[in-house]
Amino acid sequence: MPMKQIAQNYKSGELTVLEAPAPACRPGGVLVRSLYSLISTGTEMMKLTEARMSLAGKARARPDQVRKVLDAVAQQGAVTTYQKVMSRLDSYTPLGYSLAGEVAEVGDGAGGFRPGQLVAAAGSEYALHAEYNWVPATLCVPVPPGVAPEHAAFSTVGAVAMHGVRRAEAQLGDTACVVGLGLVGQLVVRLLIAAGVRVTGLDVISSRCRLAEQAGAALCAAPTPEGMHDLEAALADLTGGHGADHVFLAAGGSSNRPVEAAAKLARDRARVIDIGKTRLDLPWNAYYDKELDVRFSRSYGPGRYDDRYELDGIDYPAGYVRWTERRNLECFLDLLARKQIEVESLISGVFPLEKACEVYAGLASGSLPAVGVLLSYPRPAPDSQPHTTTSLLPARSPRARRASPGGELAAGFIGAGNYASAMLLPQLTRLTGVRLAHVATTRSLSAVNAQRKFGFRAASTSAQDVLRDPSLDVIFIVTRHHAHADLVCRALESGKAVFVEKPLALTRDELQRIIGTIAATGNDRLMVGFNRRFAPLLAGLRSRFGQPARGSVARYLVNAGPLQPGSWYADERLEGSRFAGEGGHFIDTLTWWSGSLPEEVYAIAGPESGDVHVTLRFGNGSAGAITYLTGGSPRYPKETLDAAAGGRNARLDNFQRATVWDGRRRHITRARGAPDKGQRAQLQAFLAACRADEPMPIPLESLVAVSGAAIAVGESLASGRPEPV
Repeated sequence: MPMKQIAQNYKSGELTVLEAPAPACRPGGVLVRSLYSLISTGTEMMKLTEARMSLAGKARARPDQVRKVLDAVAQQGAVTTYQKVMSRLDSYTPLGYSLAGEVAEVGDGAGGFRPGQLVAAAGSEYALHAEYNWVPATLCVPVPPGVAPEHAAFSTVGAVAMHGVRRAEAQLGDTACVVGLGLVGQLVVRLLIAAGVRVTGLDVISSRCRLAEQAGAALCAAPTPEGMHDLEAALADLTGGHGADHVFLAAGGSSNRPVEAAAKLARDRARVIDIGKTRLDLPWNAYYDKELDVRFSRSYGPGRYDDRYELDGIDYPAGYVRWTERRNLECFLDLLARKQIEVESLISGVFPLEKACEVYAGLASGSLPAVGVLLSYPRPAPDSQPHTTTSLLPARSPRARRASPGGELAAGFIGAGNYASAMLLPQLTRLTGVRLAHVATTRSLSAVNAQRKFGFRAASTSAQDVLRDPSLDVIFIVTRHHAHADLVCRALESGKAVFVEKPLALTRDELQRIIGTIAATGNDRLMVGFNRRFAPLLAGLRSRFGQPARGSVARYLVNAGPLQPGSWYADERLEGSRFAGEGGHFIDTLTWWSGSLPEEVYAIAGPESGDVHVTLRFGNGSAGAITYLTGGSPRYPKETLDAAAGGRNARLDNFQRATVWDGRRRHITRARGAPDKGQRAQLQAFLAACRADEPMPIPLESLVAVSGAAIAVGESLASGRPEPV
C-alpha cells in the first residue's frame, strides 16, 4: 500500500494528508520508517502562513523570487513565465525536517546502519512528515540506548539551537538573554544552562517564560516596560551592571522590537546571535555605541546546503571543522542520553498522523497553545515492506510490445522536474493518440504532483518500475544529466521507443555504449530533445533563407546567465559542464541549418566561469560559431542566431522575430503569442513516427554527431586545439 504524507499546496494553502509512493532506497543513505516527527511551531507555521497569502502577499514575502520572475518575463515572455510560475505554485510541497524512526533498508555506501536500528534524521528535503523517508547517511545518526524515540525526534531542532550556541562562543560564567522562547528558544535555554551559562529570557507568552524558568533560567519576562525593567535589573544583578554577554534572537515575525530589545540588554561589545527569522532593521546608534557583534547562525551547522557533504558523504575533517551538522545531532543525542538536557517538558501533545490537519489548524488559530508537538506513525505488520508505486503493475512480460501502427501510445516518464512539468507534459496532455501511463520521480511528492496534474495511471519512485512496465510503448527520460546514457540503454533494451532530454551522453564511453546497445538490440527508436529545429519561427526563417549551394556561416549567441546558488547544474564532476549539458541544443540547430554534420570543433574559454566560444566546421563547407555566456544581463535576449550566405542574411531574435535580408528586400516575421521553441512540434513528430513505425524525426547519425561534437568541446578546451567529432 502507498504511504501517507503531509503536504501543502503552495498556491491555495490547502493542507492535506495524502497517499504517495514510498521513496526508493538509494545509494548513500537509508530508508527510514518514521516513529515520531516533530512539528516546528516556528518554521513550519511561517511556511503555512506564507502559502495562504494572496499572490501579491507571496510576492511581498519573497521579493527575491519576484526579481527572478521579472527577468524571466524579459527573456521568455509574460505568457510562458506565467504558466511556469503557476505550475510551480500549484504543487504539493512537503513539511517537516526532524524525526526519529527505524531503519527499513540500507543503501549501498551507507555503512554503520542496519535494518531495525533506531535513528534520528534531519533535513527539510529528507526528514519529512511521512511514513517513510530516504535520508542521506550524513543526516542520519544512531540513537543511543536509553533515549526514547519521541525525545530523539527533537534532535534536528536541537542541532539548530546548538549551532546558535556555538556561534556565540559562550564560556563558563557568561550571561545570556534569549529573545523568543518558542521551541528553538527553549532548547537554547537548556543548552546554555548545560554549558554553565546564566540565562534570562524574553517572550510575549507568560507560559513560555515560566517553562524556561523551570528549566533553570534566572528570570524571564514579557517585552513590556515593566518586564524590560525587571529583566534589565536582573541582568545588572547577575553581571555587576554590565549587561548580557550574549543575546540570542530566536523570535520570528516582522516586528523590529526583538532587535531593539537586544541592544538594551546587551553589554558593551556583546554578541547578538540571529537564529530565528525576524526583522533585522538594526538601530545604528544603539549598535554602534556598544559596538555589538552581530552573528548569524545557519541551520544545523557546517555542511548544511553543501551537497558534497550531505549527498556525497564527503565529511569535513574534525581538525578543521569540529562541529558539523551531523556531529551536532550526535552531541544533542548524547546530552539526552546523559540526562544533561531534557525535552519531555517541551512536549505539548502527541497526535496520530491522520490528525495532522487538525493539529496545524489548532496551532494556526491559537486554540492549541504548544511549544513542541509530535506526530506519531502506525507500526506496520512485521512482514510488510514499503511500496514505491501507487498502483500495482502487471508482472514483467518476457518481451516488451511495440505499439500497433495508428494506435494509442502509452507513455512513461522517468523524471518530472521543472522542465518536464512546464514544457513537455502540458503539451502531451493536449495531443491526441497518447496516454500518460506511468511516472517515476526520486521524490514522492514530485510523483504525486505529476500524477495529479497530468493524469498518469501510476506513480512511482523507482525508474525500474517504468522500465519494467510492459504496458508502455514509449519512455521519456527527463532526469539529471548523469543518468541519461544508462537509462537510455536500459530503455532501448526493453524494446520501447525512447525520448531523452539533452544531453544524450556526457562522455565518449557513454556514447559508444548507446551505439553498442542499438546495434545489439536492433532498436534504433531514439529521439533527443533538440527542439529548436522544430520551432515554427525558425523553420520558416530557414525556408525563406534557402539552402545555400556552397555552405553558410552562422553564429549563435546564447545569453545563458548565471546559475542559481546550489543548482545541480554546477556539479561539473557529476553532471558535466554547463555547455556539455545544454550546448547540444545549439550545435543541433546549426547542424540542421547547415544541412551537414559537424566534423571538427575548436573551443576557447571566456572570462567568466562557464563561458565558451565554439567554432564548428561542417562536412559541406559550412561554418558555425556558438558564443555561450554566463555573465550577461538577465534582461538581454537569451538566444540570437545570425546567418549569411549567397548575398542573403538571416536573423532570429529570441524566437520572437525572424528577419531575412535578400538584396534590397527585407522580410520580417513576428511570433504570435508566447515564444515557441518547438516543443509541441517536436513531440508531434516523435509520436507520429512511433505510431506509424517510421524513421525518427532526427536521424541517428545526426544525434550521434551532435552529441560527439558537444563532448569534443570539452576535449578542445582541455587540449587547446581543434578536435575531431
